[in-house]
Amino acid sequence: MHDITLLQLIEDDIAPTQELHDLLQKEAVALHGRDMHALEQILARKQSLIVLIEQQGQRRNHLLIELGLSADRAGVQAVAAQSPNGEIILQQLDVLTQLMDACQKINETNGRIIQLQQHATANQIRILMGGDAPSLYDSRGTTSPMARPQALGQV
Repeated sequence: MHDITLLQLIEDDIAPTQELHDLLQKEAVALHGRDMHALEQILARKQSLIVLIEQQGQRRNHLLIELGLSADRAGVQAVAAQSPNGEIILQQLDVLTQLMDACQKINETNGRIIQLQQHATANQIRILMGGDAPSLYDSRGTTSPMARPQALGQV
């Protein structure tokens, strides 16, 4: 009985996690385009999805702890080892884990995009306020990072 409940809890997490993944990809596009209206909508939905995913994760953890198991992959594996549905439980857990890992990577990339945009905005404000223009060369005479266009994956 607990194995079916655990499987259902895992499967219930897959859809909102997939939606979060898709939303994070849309967020990256909106960040590049500096589309503030889209970013506001994405943020609101993203926050509600994160709350939902956290609540469902707590339910899973609570079930595992009630069974005297650790609230991690090892706990799920222990339930799966005693269940005729064990293989599907582990497969669905792998799907969920891969989705969460992908979400984390996209979120980290989006964070770097935000940092780059904040840095560029701060430089623009400093220039507008009468500060020094950014140097094209650093102290060693090489091209400064601010003078080079940066690719998405480089920070």
